[in-house]
Amino acid sequence: MTAPRDVWFKASASNGNNGGCVEVKVTDDAVLVRDSKLGDDSPVLNFTHFEWECLQAGMSNGEFDLS
Repeated sequence: MTAPRDVWFKASASNGNNGGCVEVKVTDDAVLVRDSKLGDDSPVLNFTHFEWECLQAGMSNGEFDLS
């Protein structure tokens, strides 16, 4: 799936989670992340595209597992 550009979206797997998830917005220069429950009032994390790719790779490889 290619992420939509310049709109906030959340993963389809987040349905049924009582709104408890993050939203992502991809722009030409950055990937932005916010708390879906807070919407426009949420603080926003700002990642470069490279940082986002590294974060995704680390999560896929289990680098952030708490166990």
